[in-house]
Amino acid sequence: MTTPVFLTVDTELAWRHHAASLDVETIFERSLEPAGVGLAYQLDVLARHQLKACFFVDPLPALLFGLDPMKRIVGAVVEAGQEVQLHLHPNWTGAAAGDGGKTYGRFELIDFPQDQQRDLISGAAELLIAAGAPRPIAFRAGSYSANDDTLRALASLGFAYDSSHNGAEHPWPSAIGLPARQIAPVKREGLIEVPVTLIEDRPGALRNFQICALSAGEMAAALDHAVAEKHAAVTIVSHSFELANRSGTRPNGVHVRRFDALCGMLAERRADLPTMHFGDRPDFALDRADAPLGPNSLRTSWRRAEQLWSNMVEERAA
Repeated sequence: MTTPVFLTVDTELAWRHHAASLDVETIFERSLEPAGVGLAYQLDVLARHQLKACFFVDPLPALLFGLDPMKRIVGAVVEAGQEVQLHLHPNWTGAAAGDGGKTYGRFELIDFPQDQQRDLISGAAELLIAAGAPRPIAFRAGSYSANDDTLRALASLGFAYDSSHNGAEHPWPSAIGLPARQIAPVKREGLIEVPVTLIEDRPGALRNFQICALSAGEMAAALDHAVAEKHAAVTIVSHSFELANRSGTRPNGVHVRRFDALCGMLAERRADLPTMHFGDRPDFALDRADAPLGPNSLRTSWRRAEQLWSNMVEERAA
């Protein structure tokens, strides 16, 4: 039995750069290609290791900046043989170019009733298709902000998968009515929910499997745990800008090393942990009682020390 891995990258223009009144090219550069460790770098590392990844792309900034930036993103991912699926931060719907973020829509998708969520998702899907993507079948809400209304809206639009449930952010803004510790895929509201994988940071405290959240040692332990326990799936999160500092002006060496190490691990363990696209429609087990990796004080202490270095040194703007 193998455990499919969904290596996902939330791919978006960062609101903070818009709020800083940067021009659209600078916003694009610092969000998508920051300091040489953005989308192109990630696609190259994935190709060298022959790994599959899903890029959840938020097309709503096209309402401000036009489709060209979105076409560049989608084109790069598709040309690399990787997958584009739908991501959505609804605050862009009320934004205006050049106003420094003074105007915006509601930030959380769960703040909208089901019919309005459906309209937002449908409109975003059409923008993504207009940018050159195939019709999406998988979705992740911005900030994991989804609830059961979101799932019903997605199912009514023909989506097959959602990957918004994140127990580390539950019950708000990740508000789907599943247990916080749910990490196995489950059939819910007409589609398959593929939760973000978690580990237990300390007893009772959950931490999502994300490049900026776990050390390489914690990631290796989580993968080993998934194989040993025959988990139904592993879902990993990253962002297009996550390997650089928040300003997008220099690489974050800690995060770059983690991403490179993770890709190496997945390449070495592909027999047990094959990376998948949602479009592969893998036949994985549903409704399993898979449990997160338990706490380990040594692993946690190492990550905290590493994170302190990242925050004090790597995040310093050039």
